[in-house]
Amino acid sequence: MNEKGLTTINLKQINKSKVYQYVYREKETSKLQIVQELQMGLSTVSQNLNALEEQGLIERNGFLESTGGRKAQAIHIVSDFKISIGVGILKDMFHITAVNLYGDVIYRDTVSLSYSDTPAYYKSIANAIMEFIKENHYEEKTLGISFATQGITSQDNTVVTYGKIMDNTGMNVNNFSEYLPYPCHLEHDSKSAACLELWNHPGLDHAVILLLNRNMGGAIITNHQIHQGNSMHSGTIEHICINSDGPLCYCGNRGCLETYCSANALEQISGLSIKDFFSQLREQNSSRLTQIWEDYLKHLSFAIRNLNLLIDAPIIISGYLATYFTAEDISNLIRFVNASSPFPLSDDSILVGMHGQYTPAIGAALYYIRQFLETI
Repeated sequence: MNEKGLTTINLKQINKSKVYQYVYREKETSKLQIVQELQMGLSTVSQNLNALEEQGLIERNGFLESTGGRKAQAIHIVSDFKISIGVGILKDMFHITAVNLYGDVIYRDTVSLSYSDTPAYYKSIANAIMEFIKENHYEEKTLGISFATQGITSQDNTVVTYGKIMDNTGMNVNNFSEYLPYPCHLEHDSKSAACLELWNHPGLDHAVILLLNRNMGGAIITNHQIHQGNSMHSGTIEHICINSDGPLCYCGNRGCLETYCSANALEQISGLSIKDFFSQLREQNSSRLTQIWEDYLKHLSFAIRNLNLLIDAPIIISGYLATYFTAEDISNLIRFVNASSPFPLSDDSILVGMHGQYTPAIGAALYYIRQFLETI
């Protein structure tokens, strides 16, 4: 093919991509709006819309509000043209989620299953995934399956290199893909959580993620990218030592933030499940539980205060415990930070995630959504 032919094909692809991405961003638009905003000819826009509609990527459904003339036909992307599945692997359970092209959660479930490095374990997870796909007729729509696990992964995201919590060092993405007819990806759950927060806060260039799950985790965002580090352990905030004589951490050291600010630590010190702890804390006005929660917030504020000296950025509280935080809790957290910090935080410095315990699984699912959108 000659150079002119290649140029023409490339231009057509670029124009189609521009039209699709504009419709995607606007969520609802019209042909005339696309012509005006992209400064393309009407015939070019029409051709690209027709091509995208034939592929099943967009749909014309309903009408926009009239501005004086005929109502314009509303154009949308088909949000479930493709989906992606995210699986959060924990010691005694796993979460299955599915998201559409907007990252909206269309399915989530929790399955009790103790981790074991056996073919039976990996096959059980694969069977649960395939059952969901078949029940919903997603065979042709599924882009891939991304696994978020408690463990630091290799740089190529194929194997867990440090997995003390679950004793899953050596877990390989092939353990799952052997039983699945789709592309598979493996990520550290904290990095998956950061992916979700980046998706939900696209304007953030820098941030610190505090993943308050059963076990604590963390991640650092710089220049709108998740910082990985030379050996992929950047952001392991949970192992910051706040008391060298404190409780023993699973890493073998004492007084790590994990032993004070994880959901497991909160349950251990209170003697209650997380659900019961917060129910009694909010409803019974127990002085004992109030003190436990205040101590928790003070430990968390100590870490935030020191992290903010290193990384001047918003803090995002994410994960299981995030859904239990109230506006008053955030105000108290900021107050505790500012009581000893030379650089006080503003009231909007701390953001709270919305997806609770499913955060890593949802963030993992976004891996294949991002890939797909880049191909259009």
